[in-house]
Parts: sequence; C-alpha cells; structure tokens
Amino acid sequence: MSDEPRDDLARRIAGEITLSSNPGATLRKWRTDFDVSQTELAERLGVSSSVISDYESGRRESPGIGVVSRIVRALLDIDESRGGGRIRQYARVISAGFESDIVHDLREYPTSIPLSRFYEAMEATEIISGEHDHVSGHTVINSIEAITRLPSEEFYRLYGQSTNRALVFTDVTRGESPLVALRVVNPTPNAVVLHGLDPEDLWEYATELAKIDGFALAVSNCDLDTALAEIRELP
Repeated sequence: MSDEPRDDLARRIAGEITLSSNPGATLRKWRTDFDVSQTELAERLGVSSSVISDYESGRRESPGIGVVSRIVRALLDIDESRGGGRIRQYARVISAGFESDIVHDLREYPTSIPLSRFYEAMEATEIISGEHDHVSGHTVINSIEAITRLPSEEFYRLYGQSTNRALVFTDVTRGESPLVALRVVNPTPNAVVLHGLDPEDLWEYATELAKIDGFALAVSNCDLDTALAEIRELP
C-alpha cells in the first residue's frame, strides 16, 4: 500500500484532533470510526486502557501533538494489520468533489452526535432503528441526479471521510431507487433519511432493505433549505 494516502489521512486526523475544541471527543470519534477498542489501542501504544479513557473523557490533560501522532499511527497500523480497508476507503474519497446539483452538503463533525439530534434538525421520523445510534457526519444528496449520473463505484465518495454518517436523499417520492442503489455499496451508512415524503408514502419494501443492511431509516418532509441551515450548525 502506498504511503501517500496513509500519510494524507494521518495529517487530517491529527489536525482535526489537535485543533478540536474537544480533542478527547474527536479522538473517540476517530477510534470508533476505525472500529478499534480502547483496549486494542492501548495495547498498541503500550499503555493501560484507562489512559485512553482518560484522554477521551477529558479527565487527562489534552494530548500534545507528539501523543496525538502516536495515537494516529497506532490506529493506522491496526487498520493495515487488518488489511487496510479503512485507509483504502479514505483514499478513494479524500479528494472527492461533487457538483452542487448532486450533493447539497457534505460535512464531517468534530465529534459524534446522537442520531436523534440529527433527526430533530431534519424534522425526521424514524421508521426503523439501525445498528448504530450516533453519526459523525452527513451528506445531503439529490437522489435523482446521484442515481442517474453517478456510477455505482462513485457512491463511495458520498461518504466523505467516514461511513458513520447520515445520508439524506432529497426529491424522493417512494424511496425505492436510493435504497436499491445503496445495496451495491459496502459498507453502509449508519442512517438514511428520505426527504420529500411522509411515512405512508414509503416504498413497501424499504424497511426490509434497511433491516438487511443494518442502517436506520427515517423520512422527512420539512422545508429543505431550513433543514440544511439546521444541520450545517451541527454538532
């Protein structure tokens, strides 16, 4: 694996943690994004798991750049030992750019937030819960433009820098097309919000597909511009 994607990603993670107003929460967000436990990270660093817990909770003074660098290297080393899936995923999207008529907004949060908070900003009604109740970012997508103009392999770019996010599809009438399109993408997001319909208008098989892939599914019919303004203020 080339060092360039890894090095670029390392700089992004380290910079986000160092510049965050809550470095511990941002560290926790990245650790969970990489699906690394506190114990596994601590073992890689040669410290006790309580040290990682103390950093993340703010009980210990915020880590300096040297400690942050070690933590980031450890996360990336663990990922490479598992095959490097996360690094390859980020390499595909690290330079992602979209036309504004396809993606209305793509944001990464400095910390993970409860999915319920995202729903509140979107005035969304959850139809079925998923395997995760937090998100670390969002992407708001024009469903028609994305499905008609993006090839399946390009859907990875919608994830920004993390799949632990909510994908919002706009201009939806039943939800069939975006949910079928998501079946070709692996891994899946934490949540999908279908904008433009009420619960009774939802495609009859929508909940089954969400259940199979493990993501939460919600619908919203609020004013889109208002919703965009609300979620841009998150977290």
